[in-house]
Amino acid sequence: MTFHMKSIMTKRHLAASVLALALLGYSVAPAFATQTVTTNAQEQVTIQVAATATDCTNNPGPHITLSGAIGLSAVSAQFTFQNNVKGTHTFTSTSTTTAVPQGTTITIPKQPVLGGVGGNPYIFIQFVDSNGNPLTAPVFIGRCVQGDMNGFATASIPVTLTANVSALECDNTGSDIDFTGTLTTDTAVNAKVIFTNNADGTHTNTQTMSAQLLPAGVSIEFPKQPSLGGVGGNPYIYLQFLDANGNPIGSSDFLGRCVQNF
Repeated sequence: MTFHMKSIMTKRHLAASVLALALLGYSVAPAFATQTVTTNAQEQVTIQVAATATDCTNNPGPHITLSGAIGLSAVSAQFTFQNNVKGTHTFTSTSTTTAVPQGTTITIPKQPVLGGVGGNPYIFIQFVDSNGNPLTAPVFIGRCVQGDMNGFATASIPVTLTANVSALECDNTGSDIDFTGTLTTDTAVNAKVIFTNNADGTHTNTQTMSAQLLPAGVSIEFPKQPSLGGVGGNPYIYLQFLDANGNPIGSSDFLGRCVQNF
């Protein structure tokens, strides 16, 4: 009976010791959270519009149907890992990943633009923002009787880049982080269709109609990608967005130290 009680007490002590060790191990494990960084930027876009014209008569005037695509310029995210705050080159490494791939496009849905001057007018398209401010000069796309017409222009629109970064591993052998995010348009892109009865685009017998090609608030998610690695020993981590030519977008953001701030 005495031996049995000792056995039970021994088991209880062992169980308590294992639980204490488990709790101790849990308490010292790093708790990795997500860092969110936002950067305002100007995104270079290419706008390609296809226009189809019908009813090129004096009354009521042509009917135009617009469609096309808006192409986005590439955006990269560059992460710098360094083991001191001064940013010396000792034990510094850089990883660059794609945020917005080159060739990413947003489809312009087909939509009608009704009205305009009659008599086979000259047709121009000007791209404007949400407030009607010009993004481009008027682009001549053709005359109504041509039927199918095309317009092309480049513009710069304001966007917000949002990065979500979390640490996967922080130890002496190296650091690994996970990166996701979005590009969100901060303005709409509208098409102002101008009908005029002369090639100079003067205001004589001119009418203007508008159509929305891209609404504000459209988000493009960054593609999934493998984790990014850097130097070990709980490094300082910085994020810098880059444009299609590798030029910095905005300033570099300090995310924190791998263990402490993630």
